Amino acid sequence: MSETCDVLIIGGGLVGASLAIALDGAGLSVALAEAAAPRVDLQPSYDERNLALARASLNALEALGVLDARAPVAPVPIRRIHVSRRGDFGAVRLDAAELGLPAFGAVLPARELGNALLRRLEACSALARLAPAQAVGIEAGEEFVTVELRVGETTRRLRTRLLVGADGTESFVRGRLGIEAERHDYAQSAFVTTVTTERPLAGTAYERFTDSGPVALLPLGERRAGLVLSVPSADATRVAALDDDTFLDFVHERFGWRVGRFSRPGRRKPYPLARLLAARTTAPRAVLVGNAAQTVHPLGAQGFNLGLRDALTLAELLREAQAAQADPGSADLLARHAARRGEDRTATTSFSDDLVRLMGNDFAPLRVLRSIGFHALDRIGPLKRRFALRGMGYRGDTPALSLLR
Repeated sequence: MSETCDVLIIGGGLVGASLAIALDGAGLSVALAEAAAPRVDLQPSYDERNLALARASLNALEALGVLDARAPVAPVPIRRIHVSRRGDFGAVRLDAAELGLPAFGAVLPARELGNALLRRLEACSALARLAPAQAVGIEAGEEFVTVELRVGETTRRLRTRLLVGADGTESFVRGRLGIEAERHDYAQSAFVTTVTTERPLAGTAYERFTDSGPVALLPLGERRAGLVLSVPSADATRVAALDDDTFLDFVHERFGWRVGRFSRPGRRKPYPLARLLAARTTAPRAVLVGNAAQTVHPLGAQGFNLGLRDALTLAELLREAQAAQADPGSADLLARHAARRGEDRTATTSFSDDLVRLMGNDFAPLRVLRSIGFHALDRIGPLKRRFALRGMGYRGDTPALSLLR
């Protein structure tokens, strides 16, 4: 591989891999530095989570050839969404068919999406993959950024006209670029697992709020469902130690019995929940995408979907620059990327954070206002459609690959 490239992506997780694929065939020399060897079982982000992919994300992944009929596990469509809060009256019920939509999105295990991304990466014609590789130094220059990489047992220095930090919440790139980040600990931990339901979910996703945190149930086909259970961090060790039957009783206490009795819970462990927001997403010849730029509460399943839109927007701008024989790391391109991502980034991160705080507040007058809001949203058609479209990823300057079709 040449020691100079147009674009160097640090981080081979879901967002970094998606960006590399979106740049395939663009005429740019692209390198992808992956912390782990290119195997699904070694990728830390290709874990046991079940991802709720927004419609905009599904469109893009299908257009990129990541999701196709050859995949051994197909995404399960989300056709209905049910949102409620324990102790409040009213609920929000969204039905895609009533809004003239085929589905709001679909559910796919992160490990299966990881498999699909790795298969598509192998078909990229002009991509240089470095794995296992770890960035250990960054030097900014006027025309290039020089990155020192530890690749296996050797160290290499690679010059790039644009450096992309897709290396997660604890981003090395962000830190070395001197970009500060605002952090907030929600004092909650999420248990991610699967359960079998007595009655099939039939394409319905549930979000149930409680005083001690939200519970989400996602359809996985037949009677299998993905479960995300949030608890106060102080209670995480106790919940982790529960046997299967006691754990399921605890879930029923929080979620109720809408789909009958739960059984056969999968492996589970707690993940601390926190919010991170980078003060800015660009630096000279560098840009942050995905969790390196912003890490949000899993409520509403916006994290990967938001990061994917970062990657798709950047890929669009880089393709335009290449067609015009322009500099892929120019200040103008980076300013345009920040501007295009601004509205979506601000609205999505604020929505997730505000919803966590609003739904976790047990103040009696607020409970009444919440219930009135649920009642109104459930009955006002145009408001319901607007809410649904935003949840599907259509807010701000939507990347072309994500548009409804």
